[in-house]
Amino acid sequence: MRVLRSSAIAAVAAATALAALTGCAKKSDDKDSNAVDVTATDDKCQVSKTSFAAGHVKINVRNQGAKVTEVYVYAPGDRIVTERENIGPGTRAEITATIKAGEYEIACKPGMKGDGIRQKITVTGDGAQAKSDPELDKAVAEYRKYVQEQADETLPVARKFADAVKNGDVDGARKLYAPSRVGWERTEPVAESFGDIDPKVDVREDGLEKGQEWTGWHRLEKSLWETKQISDEDKKLADRLMADLEDWSKRVGTAEITPTSMANGAKELLDEVYRNKITGEEERYSHTDLADFEGNVDGALKAYELLKPVAGKHDPALVKELDQQFAAVKQALDAYREGDGFKSYDTVGQDDRKKLSDVVNALSEPLSKLAAAVAK
Repeated sequence: MRVLRSSAIAAVAAATALAALTGCAKKSDDKDSNAVDVTATDDKCQVSKTSFAAGHVKINVRNQGAKVTEVYVYAPGDRIVTERENIGPGTRAEITATIKAGEYEIACKPGMKGDGIRQKITVTGDGAQAKSDPELDKAVAEYRKYVQEQADETLPVARKFADAVKNGDVDGARKLYAPSRVGWERTEPVAESFGDIDPKVDVREDGLEKGQEWTGWHRLEKSLWETKQISDEDKKLADRLMADLEDWSKRVGTAEITPTSMANGAKELLDEVYRNKITGEEERYSHTDLADFEGNVDGALKAYELLKPVAGKHDPALVKELDQQFAAVKQALDAYREGDGFKSYDTVGQDDRKKLSDVVNALSEPLSKLAAAVAK
């Protein structure tokens, strides 16, 4: 779940520096008719064109504001088509996405909160459907199968977790908490694309919008580790969590998935690791951040491996680097394994967290280029 907190100021400052290196976008090529420039400030979101052809679209973002921002392309109902987070002040980011014909909104979110400053856009024609690559079609089909499997396999584990909560079994619920989240963490960008499910199941207390009720995993996490008691309200929330996860499992098969959304989703998963897991913000009560870390990396690796045959043809040097950097992240994470899981993250010192951060950043930079390689 994406949210910015005051306690993450240092991480955001580092992200700003990282963005200058990893998200740099070249000025739009006049020959590229589907390049769209987005200039974000703290109170404006200027779009160079509000109508363009469907197909592979390059969105060049420049943040001229004083706040870290993020940019989204929303379909009706706030379904997320593509996004890029952690765009620091004075930096640029380049997003390559496949967008079908229709009406959309581009949103800039200074401070990375709220509904954002929005501009309506129209995408015309059927360019997105005109080009078909059998290898990429296969990759999308396999990834769709993967995300459905992850959702379906989550339900029985989450049911055991919910039952433990309803039975007042604090120790049992604690043991099942992290395992119940694995499938979600592996496929989080797809789940988030629906817009309404993520805020119900994965929001943290300081990420709540005004008037929003706090439900989901992290509400129960706080009871299990901070108050160490399960209330009658918690038992009701366990049932609500299951209802929302069952809704996710039913709807995930309808998600809009393209090769570029897979690639961008892999990058988003690495952003999740950097922004929330490395800082310890994600699981602030249970300290099970490393399990989430692994889930995010596993999901990113799956998307990459499916896209690798095509990316390798277009950019073999990129694939070579990604292979090396994924292996390095896996090796770094393995150092913290303990039994069937991981060490409690509150036992991981700042020096070790910095090392983890560095290895994640080293993967994030080349991974940001995957969508462009696939779209060539």
